[in-house]
Amino acid sequence: MATTIQTQLKLRPSGDRRADQRGDGAPANKMTARGVAVFYGAKQALKGIDLDIPENRVLALIGPSGCGKSTFLRCLNRMNDTIDGCRVEGRIALDGEDVYGKTIDAVQLRARVGMVFQKPNPFPKSIYDNIAYGPRIHGLASGRDELDEVVQTSLKRAGLWAEVKDRLREPGTSLSGGQQQRLCIARAIAVSPEVILMDEPCSALDPIATAHIEELIDELRANYTIVIVTHNMQQAARVSQRTAFFHLGEMVECDDTEDIFTNPRDERTQGYITGRYG
Repeated sequence: MATTIQTQLKLRPSGDRRADQRGDGAPANKMTARGVAVFYGAKQALKGIDLDIPENRVLALIGPSGCGKSTFLRCLNRMNDTIDGCRVEGRIALDGEDVYGKTIDAVQLRARVGMVFQKPNPFPKSIYDNIAYGPRIHGLASGRDELDEVVQTSLKRAGLWAEVKDRLREPGTSLSGGQQQRLCIARAIAVSPEVILMDEPCSALDPIATAHIEELIDELRANYTIVIVTHNMQQAARVSQRTAFFHLGEMVECDDTEDIFTNPRDERTQGYITGRYG
């Protein structure tokens, strides 16, 4: 498995690493987590997570099932607020502002930090209305012409416009699985988020649809910060610039993706990426 992942890293465009460097090579952090712990009742799911999320990069969260990856992801836009008995401790900041601060509106936060789920979940509405829903409720379009432009731009950014431009009044559920997932991505970016969270966005898709989503992720990072949870380590190697390894509720290590997969510092990371457990 390690050889396969190393091959994926070598197949990246030759300019990829150079393109990731800004000045001294350290991009600004869009979000930061310090001492983040999560409890479901008396059970502790995350233990003191410290993690930086660099701007306009893809950060992959990897690790065995039940290790806390998705729990941490949901902390970033307060989706855990909707779970009874869930308590979050520590500090998570977006552009330096505590997202759990008393003045923060969770609805507005989720417009800034959008989410794409494991299973495509288009609304039971037309393709057009799926995209228009967010801009309407957030007052981001002043009229029909402006709304039309938002819908078209979002679908183009999601690589879906050419396939649906003559079908905008058809239900979003009429699309294929891969198209539905791109529709959900278009819906997320329609409200101009700054961060996009993706919880195993390709796990329900076939290889061709997965390739489309991975290409889209690489294009989107020019304008968005992306955090992706994936069980597919080859996918993490293909799409991310940074990778964090979670195990038993702890973040074991975070580093450049190439270093995580070729020269991990912790033996637990080495054991996971070589398939000894997980």
